[in-house]
Amino acid sequence: MLTRRTLAAALIAAIAMPSLAAAQATTPSAATIERKLEAAPRVKLRPDERVTIREFKRRPDLRRMARSIDIQSINFAFGSAAISPSQYGKIENIADALQRILRRDPRARVLIEGHTDAVGSFQSNQILSEQRAASLKRTLVREFGVPAYALETVGYGEEFLLVQTQNENWQNRRVTLRRFDDFIR
Repeated sequence: MLTRRTLAAALIAAIAMPSLAAAQATTPSAATIERKLEAAPRVKLRPDERVTIREFKRRPDLRRMARSIDIQSINFAFGSAAISPSQYGKIENIADALQRILRRDPRARVLIEGHTDAVGSFQSNQILSEQRAASLKRTLVREFGVPAYALETVGYGEEFLLVQTQNENWQNRRVTLRRFDDFIR
């Protein structure tokens, strides 16, 4: 039997905590994406410390130092890398931010990292994350005119979970945009 106190606590929790759908639907504005990717670099590498793109992708220590933003709002069907046109409004924010950055600095480069949750095999999650990153790049280039030369992709599968769980978790299914031109030879 529910008491008034239990009912009141449940009502307060429902009001105070956003729903899963609302949290997943929240897309950073173009201005927020731009601000995160244009922030002052956390570290400045000397020219002799710079690395290749391949090495940057393999080095979590360098990637953590790069300017970045997680985008958790692009919804993929389970096990799919396809981006439906219903997601284009969210992707338009990313494209607008990238195009403004590139107008100011044509040398800017952004890595699109694909991530999955831990459901499924390590290998299938790795492949899926690579496909999702490539799918976002393809959509940005073909549908929104972002220059392909400015974008690189990589998939990390379930390797860098935000929420440490072997269960399904939407927060782990994300893409991360990471500005890497400060780190590359």
